[in-house]
Amino acid sequence: MSRYGLGRTGGRYFAVLAVIIFTVIVGFGWLFASNYKHFGNLIKVIVLVKTQYLDKANYDAMVDGAIKGVVESLNDPYSAYLDPVTYKQLQEQIRGSFGGLGVLVGMKGEYLTVARTYSGTPAYTSGLQPGDVIYKIDGREVQGIDLETAVQLMRGPVGTQVTLTLIRPNTKEPFDVPITRQEIRVPTVEGKMLNNSIAYILISQFSEKTPEELGEVINKLKDEGMRGIVLDLRNNPGGELKSAVRVASNFVPAGPVVFIEYRGGRLEEHPAAGNSLNLPLAVLVNDGSASAAEIVAGAIKDTGYGVLVGQKTFGKGVVQMVFELGNGAGLKLTTARYLTPNKNDINKKGIEPDVAVEPAAGSTDIQLQKATDIVSRKMRDKAA
Repeated sequence: MSRYGLGRTGGRYFAVLAVIIFTVIVGFGWLFASNYKHFGNLIKVIVLVKTQYLDKANYDAMVDGAIKGVVESLNDPYSAYLDPVTYKQLQEQIRGSFGGLGVLVGMKGEYLTVARTYSGTPAYTSGLQPGDVIYKIDGREVQGIDLETAVQLMRGPVGTQVTLTLIRPNTKEPFDVPITRQEIRVPTVEGKMLNNSIAYILISQFSEKTPEELGEVINKLKDEGMRGIVLDLRNNPGGELKSAVRVASNFVPAGPVVFIEYRGGRLEEHPAAGNSLNLPLAVLVNDGSASAAEIVAGAIKDTGYGVLVGQKTFGKGVVQMVFELGNGAGLKLTTARYLTPNKNDINKKGIEPDVAVEPAAGSTDIQLQKATDIVSRKMRDKAA
């Protein structure tokens, strides 16, 4: 046997697998016809590791690694192989039986960053602060991980513990914070009246309940004399598409809120319901405003029904679908892109504000001040 050959055992493995490869190529020629040599190399490597590697190899781990490599080769931060544990957590979230930490996170470059903690939740009582970088989740480094997967890693059954490794601004060393998950019931919409009949509405994310919560807040603010609105979408990481469309319907006229463009150029329109409040409006955005938040901001900007104030948005303009795999795992794959009503592709570009305002150090929210000034001026113009 050649030192670098397959040998008899390896030869038998490869002979059997060669038949399988041939069958796959014939049956799925449209997929492998031009790449059969590379596909064959993949199988050959698996056989060589299985038969020639010095130590015993874990076949399941090899296959999982190959799948991850296929997905990672797309260079798409939103497509991911979900191992059985992560996929199960995603299913639990969909069914609603999950525990959480009470923290709102977003991406700052490649870093998962705390945007907000909610009073009374495990994240709040454990001392997490806005601006903290989440470096590891249960020992797993999460730099460059997609946002949805990171959120799933932090969620889990009520009463279980997760350890976050944090890097806090102005500190040198990472430190661990163990947190016990609890059932989290946090409203996604908050509202209050500012001076001069201007309402301030904050939407922290887009869930199934967000449109109903927004309706309740709007009715309350109407009773309090609302004549103009500042809508705050800063550090909103997004959420459900349907929720975003229903929310946008309160602020834009009848017509497209967003187009979904699928492979091959097929467009699917998602229109507003035609129940716009038609009040003077300014929308606060920043580099943490992503996905569904950008759908709403983009629709408002393109229709001219409001003024965007703040910083350029994050630039997540793609849609993912989750496919179940046969071993309890799943595949989250980008299958379409968002286009604004004017059919602008915002992915990796973001949305530029109409009025750029950088945040200032200290407690004064100059972005909110600017938005309030704009709405006040619009109210005066409308009254005149």
